[in-house]
Parts: sequence; C-alpha cells; structure tokens
Amino acid sequence: METRVYSPTAILGYGFPLESHERAIREGFDVIAVDAGSTDPGPYYLGEGVGFVPEKAVERDLRLLVRAAIEQGVPLLIGTAGGAGAKPHVEATLRVLERVLVEEGLRARVAVIYTDVSKETLYSYMEEGRRIEPLPGAPPLTREAVEESTRIVAQIGVEPFLEGLKAGADIVLAGRSVDVAPFSAVPIARGHDWGLAIHMAKVLECGAIAADPGSGSDGMMGVIRGDHFQVYPLNPRRKATVTSVAEHALYERRDPYRECIPGGCADLSQTEYSEDNGVVTVRGTRWIPAQARMVKLEAARLAGYRTVWIAGARDPGFIERHKELIRQAEEHVRSLLPGDYRVYWRVYGVNGVMSEREPSPQPSHEIAVMAEVVAGDPETSKTVAGLLRSTLLHLGWPGRKTTAGNLAFPLSPSDLPAGRVYEWSIWHLVEERDPLEHARIGVAEYG
Repeated sequence: METRVYSPTAILGYGFPLESHERAIREGFDVIAVDAGSTDPGPYYLGEGVGFVPEKAVERDLRLLVRAAIEQGVPLLIGTAGGAGAKPHVEATLRVLERVLVEEGLRARVAVIYTDVSKETLYSYMEEGRRIEPLPGAPPLTREAVEESTRIVAQIGVEPFLEGLKAGADIVLAGRSVDVAPFSAVPIARGHDWGLAIHMAKVLECGAIAADPGSGSDGMMGVIRGDHFQVYPLNPRRKATVTSVAEHALYERRDPYRECIPGGCADLSQTEYSEDNGVVTVRGTRWIPAQARMVKLEAARLAGYRTVWIAGARDPGFIERHKELIRQAEEHVRSLLPGDYRVYWRVYGVNGVMSEREPSPQPSHEIAVMAEVVAGDPETSKTVAGLLRSTLLHLGWPGRKTTAGNLAFPLSPSDLPAGRVYEWSIWHLVEERDPLEHARIGVAEYG
C-alpha cells in the first residue's frame, strides 16, 4: 500500500506556484496537508489573538486547496490555524474557509479542533500535582504566570486529527498542533509505520524548504510505502538531495536524531538516505513510544508598549565609540526620566543579529542603530524613545566634527509606536493523560 501526501507550502498563505499545484493534481495524492502557524514570529500573535499572514493570502491558498481536495475526494488537514492556533485564530480561518466554500459552490464536512486550555484547568493541574516541566530557558510555572496570560494553548499531537478523520471530515481545521501532525495523520490512519510517517511529515512540514534550492513558497510530495518513504519537490527547478532532506532533521531541533511529539519520538539514528534523479528515499527510521505523554503549553502576557526608531551612522569616530555613546545617552535619559521601562539597543553592522553572542563584532564603514523602548504605557514609551533619539543625535565627544548630528534618520516621523508588546508567560510541558485531553472537536457541514 502507498499513501501520497501533498504539502503545498510552508505556511498557509505563503503561496505556491500554480504549476507545482497542477503537477500535484496530475500525479494524484491521498491528502493535502498544510501547517498554518508558528511561534517563530514571537508571542505577540498569540497574546493579541491575530494572525501574522494576511487574510487575503490565506484565502488565495485555501481557495485552491479546498477546490483540489474536494474535486479529488481527499481530505484537507490544516494545523495551527491562523498563525498561533488559539480560538480567535481558528475562528478567523474558519470564516475564510466558509466564505471560500460558499463562493465556490462547494460543501464540506469540517472537523474543527480547539486546543485552548483554561486557566482553571491549569490551576487544577498545579493543585493535583500533575507533572509540569519548564522548557529550557523558562522558569517554573506559577499561578501568577497563568493569571497574567491572555490565551493558553496546548500543542496537540496526531490523535485529534485521527478523530476528525474517523468522523468523516473532508477538512480538519485544528488549533495549535505539532508541525508534523497534519502530514502524518492519514499515513498513520492507513496503517503505515509511525516512525516513517512522522519522519516523512518532518520533511514535508515546510513545503519545499527541504529541496535544493529550498523555498517555503513551493510544494513537496511525500510517498510512503512499506519500509520506506520518498520525497521530491513539485517544481522542476528544484530537486531533493540526500543533503537537503537529511539536513532538515536539524531544522528547529536541538537533537537531529529525535523528532519528538506527544506520545513518542521518531528515532533517526539508524536512518539511511539514497537519491535518484531528484527523488530521495528514506529507510530505517524507528518509532519509540514515550514512557510519559507530555504536551507543550504556550501562553503570552502583556509586557508593555513599544516605541522604536532606527538611524544610520557612518562617522568613524561615532562608530568607534558607539558602545560608550549609547551608554551615556541612556544614563542621561534615565537621570531625566527615572521609571520602570526597558531599553533595548541593536547595532546592525556590528552585532545587531546576535548581540553579545556575535563571535566577530567587526564594525563596517556604516552602522544602523535601533532603539526599542518598552514601558507600561504608550506615552512613557514614546517620551523615552524621543529623549534617547535627541540625546544620541547630538551627543559630543572629543574631536567630533559632525556637530549637526551623529545620526541619519531614514523615516519621518522617526519614532514609531508599535503598540502592545507580549512576552512568553508559559513555555512548559505538561503530562497528558489522554491523547484527546486538550482537544475539543466539533464536526459540522459548511458551504
């Protein structure tokens, strides 16, 4: 038995070429699977309840995928709807889906999976002593962190998708999910090995990123049979290579030999790869069940209000002294306006990307200085940012020639209010006593 999984793009709304999509239709598939979210853009989108992909872009992709799935008579599975996978994100995606179905004159049975976790549920976990572990970098979970969180989601595994399929859904639209869940669900439902299915899903999760050259806006096909699976891009300008496929095990992972989800891990330590004419065949990945089933919880809380400005500098004297001048400017502003606010500096051209972790901070002939101020209210944030700008702009040093100003501002107004700022408040694993414990599944007809 073989099962063909079509992955059209890295994230719903990132787009894909029509030529790649039409090739997938010509070759045939048993499921269309697509991820629709990520924590990569940070906690704002979960905290605020909004998506990071424009709705028009999501609608464009959905229209093509829904039509193809229904015409081919195969399910469409969507994970982490709306970007962050909380209830507002799922419902926003559902509205777009319903509009597409109506406008296309189509009808579909849709399983909607909510993965939100209430504060009361978390309090009960803490009181009963359920196992809760902080992920690296996170502190132990406290009631205060739970109380301050705006939305809490659980990153569900494969089983809720399997339930949606069992209910006869044409489309499964899920909240926060592990990336591999929508891609592995149909192969697992059809009896394929969990290890191979999860590994193939890992390769497919970001569309053609696992191809050479890679792209998050193009499609890949995965075919699983017996003791192996094969993957290849749908665009003739790309190919799958042993390197491009194998290195995807490093993508977003500390351990390239383990792809872990609630319930167990795919073990890649004995995996073998081979390549033939742009198609990679993979064998040997094994499934290792977990001793304790753990699911990740994510939540964000309001951290304040942000104002930013960015300016360029190319005076050699300023560049040479920039660390000291920035320190002086901030000390001066804090003496004028003491208070509870945070200032973050980034100096592009020196270490703007990696900050103090930069291994070779060699200044270039020009740098960009970005100041970010986070305060408890918009006015304080704006005021502090403005004072930092004007202070650093005119701050002198011995031998300075640029008396008209140290900085060049590309934008006017230069100080840009960025609104509310969120930070991760919950970044923990919690014991899950049932694979469906954190999934609320409803099935209805739409269109």
